Parts: sequence; structure tokens; C-alpha cells
Amino acid sequence: MTSDWLGSAPVHAFTEVQRDRGFTVEKRLDNTLGRAGTLHTAHGDIQTPAFIPVGTKANVKGLVPEMLVALGAQAVLANAYHLYLQPGSDIVDEAGGLGKFMNWNGPSYTDSGGFQVLSMGAGFKKVLSEEFSGKRAADEKTARLAVRESKAVVNDDGVVFSSHIDGSKHVFNAEVSLRIQHELGADIMFAFDELTSLLHPYDYQIESLDRTEAWAARCLAAHKTFTEERTHKPYQQLWGVVQGAQYENLRRRAARNLSQMVVDGYSFDGFGIGGALEKENLGTIVGWVCSELPEEKPRHLLGISEPIDFFAAIESGADTFDCVNPSRVARNGAIYGPDGRFNITNARFARDFSPLVEGCGCYTCTHYTRAYVRHLFKGKEILAATLATIHNEWFTVRLVDAIRSAIVSDCFFEFKEAMLSRFYKEY
Repeated sequence: MTSDWLGSAPVHAFTEVQRDRGFTVEKRLDNTLGRAGTLHTAHGDIQTPAFIPVGTKANVKGLVPEMLVALGAQAVLANAYHLYLQPGSDIVDEAGGLGKFMNWNGPSYTDSGGFQVLSMGAGFKKVLSEEFSGKRAADEKTARLAVRESKAVVNDDGVVFSSHIDGSKHVFNAEVSLRIQHELGADIMFAFDELTSLLHPYDYQIESLDRTEAWAARCLAAHKTFTEERTHKPYQQLWGVVQGAQYENLRRRAARNLSQMVVDGYSFDGFGIGGALEKENLGTIVGWVCSELPEEKPRHLLGISEPIDFFAAIESGADTFDCVNPSRVARNGAIYGPDGRFNITNARFARDFSPLVEGCGCYTCTHYTRAYVRHLFKGKEILAATLATIHNEWFTVRLVDAIRSAIVSDCFFEFKEAMLSRFYKEY
């Protein structure tokens, strides 16, 4: 396989008159839950599958919106927790909403803040660090720690947390999260949910799921209130978040209950798949969820960006994705290419005057060399992060666009085999 899919810039026009919600399935992937489609929002259509770059604080670090347009991004995702703390969702609202505030004319998402409230504001990082180090709830001591830390900050109303900026105390719950997200004004919002990890035991996962479903109903009620108060604003979609960790019965239950939930005439416009996922079973877990969700509504998988995960999730029915990883690793000199990831700061690139990736059409690769970008990193120049981020976001956006094209062209499985065997070598 060549890297032709990296060559040309995708063009996604943001037109002024749009359907404000809905999802159109255009092509189904044979014998799977996968599909290509179009997601309709008030600020433009999103051709799916699609990767959504993360602009946590209303900015993809190091880039201006014009760069995002040039690299083919169809939408951006910002974070309710961070924008609530700084500058304040009321200020973003006064500015005209997230898009106006950050000079982004296309579709936008905001997450509910649930993950950040617990991971950053409620001292949950230790639990997450334990999980990602490979431990599991079978370790009874670690499981007790996870439950204890959850119960210290989570109750049936919401989550009490401290600002990571100044230590001030705050409460997030369904109503607060929805008010903040309505003020931020993104096209797509997510219901407030409780974060659990793979370390939490089964009985706590059930308790948490009960709470998340109760919060989901409260989110729909709040959504109705704020939508009817803000008729002068474009419609904002509210998507429910499916939890349940690695348990099939819990994932299926959550998907069924959220898809059937109606509060005062309001139901969810789409669905997020969140929480802890066993990486080796990612496709299977996504498949459980998507097989229970309505075909006519879109599905977003939160927080993935690895090529192998894209293929598994898309084949299992996911439509859109977001992750900070392409920009985060870029700031440390890690570069994505068809042959895998490499570190541009390595000495072997000091006199390498070729592009970061041969044949890549991104701004960085068509204007600069490996030697120059390495020099910027070594010199601690700000431009280093910008150029590396442009490339990594291009690579990731274009990969998912190429998967869409492969579905439409009936060559998904051939593309999957060729791309993954080259990227991972041992695949």
C-alpha cells in the first residue's frame, strides 16, 4: 500500500443553511455494524466516519482554526470543565458561543466535563494511573481504593470537586453541566455521566450505571428547559453516554435504556460510548453497544486515536471519534507516518532534508524538512509543536477519511490489512 491517502487535502465546506440534527446512512459495511454516513448539525454536515480534533480550551494547542480547515478537520471538540473554570461559560455565551469565540465556523462538540471533574478535580488520577499501568479490579485492595475515592466525591446529585487552577470548590451535576454546555453553544453536547475505571468492581459498576441513567433523564429535562429558553440560538443536540465498563450485560442495558429514554417529549439525538474499555476487546464492546442503539442515530467513541482502534471501532458501528493524543504526542516530537510512529528528535534526522513523511500533503511536509523540525525541537522553539501538530492531526483526520472512502468503495478490508500491516509491522 502507498501513502496516497496522505497526499491531497480533503475539502469540507461549511454552508450557512443546515439541518440542525439527524443522521443519514449512505453505505453499510458488509456483514458488520460499520457504515458511512452524514451527520447533520446546525453549523454544517460531518461526513462519517470522522475524527474530531480536540481543542480542550477552545483551541487545538499550537494551531489556529484556519490550519484546522486546511488539514481537513470537519469539527472540533472543546471541554466543558475547562471552559467553565476559565474563562467562564457565560463569557463564551456573551461572545456568541464557542464557534464565534474561537473563530471556528464549522460544527463543534463539547463533552460534559464528567471525565475531567473526576480525573482532574476530584483526585481520581491515582485510580486512572493504576488502571493504565495494567492493574484490574481483581486486585481487591486497588478495587477498594477506586470505590473509596469515588464515594468520597460522588453522590446521587452529582460530583463535588476542587478546581485544579485555584483549589476552589465546585459542584457539577446534570443541570449544571447542561447549563454550561448550552452557554458554550456547541452543536453537539453530551449528558453528564459518572466516570468509572476497570478497577471498579462489578457491584459498583451497577450502582454507577443506575446513577448515570438517572442523571441522563435529568439532562434531558434540563435540555428541554434550556432549549425552550434559548430559542434565539441554533438547536444544540444532546447525546447520551453509554457506560458499563467491560461487562456485556451492563453495556447492552445502558444502550437500550438510553435509546428508549424520553423525558417531556425529548430523547437523545445521538450517543457517546464512554468509560473504561478493555483495549483488546474494544471492537467487541463497541459492537455490543451499537447493536442495541438505533440505526438512524449517530455514535461517538470518546477518546481514541490509534489506527488499530479506528478500524475495530468503525467495523463495530462507531461513527465519530475524538482524542487529544495526536497533538499531545506531537508536542513531544512523536510523528505519525504510514510506517509507524517515530521521534523526530533522534540524532539520525539531524541531516535528513526530506519531509517528515514522503508523499504527505500537509503544510509541514510540503514546506519543511525533518532536519529543520528536529532543530526546532532541540532549540525549544514554539514552532516545533505547531509543525508537528499540523502533521499528526492531518495524518489522523486523513486516515479516518480514507476509511470512509474505503467503505464507500467496497475495499475496507483490503485497506485495513494493508494499512495496519505496514503501520504495526507485526500485525
